[in-house]
Amino acid sequence: MAALTRASSEPSLAALEEELTCSICLSLFNSPVTVPCGHNFCTSCLELTWAELEAGFSCPQCRATFAGRPQLRKNTVLCRVVEQLQGCAGGEQQQQQQRQEDEDEEDEAVAEEAAAPVCCDSCLQAQAVQTCLTCMASFCAEHLRPHHESPAFRDHQLCPPVHDLQQRKCSQHNKLFEFFCRQHGTCICSLCLLSHKLCHASPLQQAKADAESALKKKLTELHNQSEKATRAMNSVRTSQSQAAETAARKRDLMRNEFLEIKALIEEKENQIFKVITEEEKRVCNKFDYIYTVLGSKKNEIQSLRDQIEMALTEHDDVLFLKRAAALQRASTKEAFVPVIEMDQNLIHTAYQSAINLKEIVKHTVSQPKEKRPEEKQTPRKTKPPQAAALNRPIPGKKPPGPQRTCKEKKPCQVQEPLQEEADNPDKKFPISFGAPSTGAPSTGTSTGAPKAAAAANTKDLISSFLQKDREELLQYAANITLDFNTAHNKVLLSDRYTKMSVSDTPLNYNHHPQRFTYCSQVLGFQCFKRGVHYWEVELQQKNFCAIGICYGSMDREGPDSRLGRNSSSWCIEWFNSKISAWHNDVEKNLPNVKATKIGVLLHCEGGFVIFLAVGEKLNLIYKFKTQFTEALYPAFWVFSSGTVLSLCQMKQ
Repeated sequence: MAALTRASSEPSLAALEEELTCSICLSLFNSPVTVPCGHNFCTSCLELTWAELEAGFSCPQCRATFAGRPQLRKNTVLCRVVEQLQGCAGGEQQQQQQRQEDEDEEDEAVAEEAAAPVCCDSCLQAQAVQTCLTCMASFCAEHLRPHHESPAFRDHQLCPPVHDLQQRKCSQHNKLFEFFCRQHGTCICSLCLLSHKLCHASPLQQAKADAESALKKKLTELHNQSEKATRAMNSVRTSQSQAAETAARKRDLMRNEFLEIKALIEEKENQIFKVITEEEKRVCNKFDYIYTVLGSKKNEIQSLRDQIEMALTEHDDVLFLKRAAALQRASTKEAFVPVIEMDQNLIHTAYQSAINLKEIVKHTVSQPKEKRPEEKQTPRKTKPPQAAALNRPIPGKKPPGPQRTCKEKKPCQVQEPLQEEADNPDKKFPISFGAPSTGAPSTGTSTGAPKAAAAANTKDLISSFLQKDREELLQYAANITLDFNTAHNKVLLSDRYTKMSVSDTPLNYNHHPQRFTYCSQVLGFQCFKRGVHYWEVELQQKNFCAIGICYGSMDREGPDSRLGRNSSSWCIEWFNSKISAWHNDVEKNLPNVKATKIGVLLHCEGGFVIFLAVGEKLNLIYKFKTQFTEALYPAFWVFSSGTVLSLCQMKQ
């Protein structure tokens, strides 16, 4: 009855335990507290969830937001219920442990009884040598003699000494077991055959022989299965070693291929630098020649000045007039400096060759495998196809970088990034070679203490940057221009590719593998792999727009290509009057900030990006912390007609 009551109460206890489980740690409540929306959590779990928040506190279960940090009070009623549930569970566990101990004691008693000697039932002193199953008694050698000598005991069944003869008798009919029922798996007496007449019963000796035969057969099968498992394990080990050897050979081959690719890229780099160096040398030689000519001209003028000054000191009127007449006839020409410029077409061609090379490598590395089925049919035997295409531009495509639209009816010029590079020789434009297939790289720490120290260092680093004013951040200023090749067909670029807006009609841009086709987005031309960088964006109208950063490998097609809706982008989004932070398709609602200029501070090594409201002083909007694994591009989304974003050009 107690077992039945316990079984009926188990479902209710399970349901109660599910209701008393914290949705954060998925364990029974530990010092539960209640938030204003009515949900309950462990005190430690909720404190850990809100540890780094300064505003925007929300319920982890229903996402309800609170104006400030709620005052957490212990739910005493819920605490008592949890304690009672734990007490019931502890009682059941004790009962199970007691039952297990009782079973162990019974097994030990049976083992001790089997080891003890069997005494003779006649003299109760000597040790029995055999048991008579007919007499149901055990006898020593002396009292067993009548069974061997008298014909009256000839039909009695003798066996080795048995401790408990009652185990060989039917408890219902008090007769010896003579048969075995296979259907029920139990021994029965001759009278039990009436109730087992529909079953297959056989004598005990035959049943024992059948069981021994079945167990021997099963033992043989298990032996065969064990041998098969051993062979399978050896086969797996062999295959594993072969796979490792194959991977090592392929790795060496691929390393050689990449070394060759790097050598080709370095050769191309040297060729381009040689062109620029020769052009620089040519122009400098001309400037040196003009400088020499101007020096001679200056010396001639200085000599004439000296003669005139000498003539003015002459007191003899005749000599003075002769010298004056000769000096007046001497004429000098104005210094003329011819226009000497570098061959911009030559420099642009060299720069465009580098851009085309970058696009080929970026497109090849980031292209999904399913889009290149021809590579599976045509295996590489010699040099990779990219190597042959390194020295030629992509046919039928416009060069990347800022370009003029066809509506302006002016020749295309790609001078802005080149001019920026010339003005900033220390600034680099790294190439993004796509994202690694694994997660974030290992930091080399295997214990909790170094990780906690790294997290504390990052937090201190962020705090130090948040304490800086705008003038201090401008030392990290980066002038951003927009990449025409990434702009969606409804994104209109203007003001030398520093201003973006939404066009009412599609602009019919040429196809490019880096162009967005689903969302009206555009990326910055510059990318950042290391260092600290700061740029500002002015919001002329911010009904529907977003400002953020992304990897160059982010999708360009489909819903996942929208900023913040994937693991490759981070952004702040204005959706009418609502402001939210997005990353990996997770939204974080933010308090409304009235700002017309947004500052973005990116720290590549530190692994964080901070969005600031720029005004009389800088105000934090939101910060993301992660481990960046690729080069990062400034990214923008404009949706509603009239929305305009402008990149602020700052002096570095």
